[in-house]
Amino acid sequence: ECDINLEITRKLEATFHLLGYKTKMTRTTGESVYTQGTTIAQKKYSDLKERVRIVNETPKALLLSIHQNTFEDSRYSGPQVFYAATKGSDQLANLLQKNLESSLMPPKSRNAKQSGSVYLMEHINCTGLLIECGFISNPKEEALLRNHRYQQKLCCTIAVTIATFMTDS
Repeated sequence: ECDINLEITRKLEATFHLLGYKTKMTRTTGESVYTQGTTIAQKKYSDLKERVRIVNETPKALLLSIHQNTFEDSRYSGPQVFYAATKGSDQLANLLQKNLESSLMPPKSRNAKQSGSVYLMEHINCTGLLIECGFISNPKEEALLRNHRYQQKLCCTIAVTIATFMTDS
């Protein structure tokens, strides 16, 4: 998952730059950004706190957290967008969910949902989305998620949706 996430985020960053947007990545490698801790749990918690700090200290931030979904049943597929409880997050999530489905045409339609108990999404001060780009537990979808053209289409859909949202807000 980490490799696919990084490929997609790098392409997404490049797409945003082409559209004239400034970006700030919390990670550019597979390495965590923890600042303290000796156990895995301590480092993971520190990593999450550090990401929250980076986002909350960034003026006019809009958080996009890129992930790949997995489930023990490989028949599940399709992107799903989760949103923070912050202003504008639900509107943006619903717009992005609709646009991802019309652009990528997955066999299963999903609804945008509030992120629930995701630490990062609970502690940010800005509009924030967690984007599950698809299911890597589905072999067909995993192949798509590894495909350069599909990743580019995904990134273009995300970037254009964000640009539209920012213009209309």
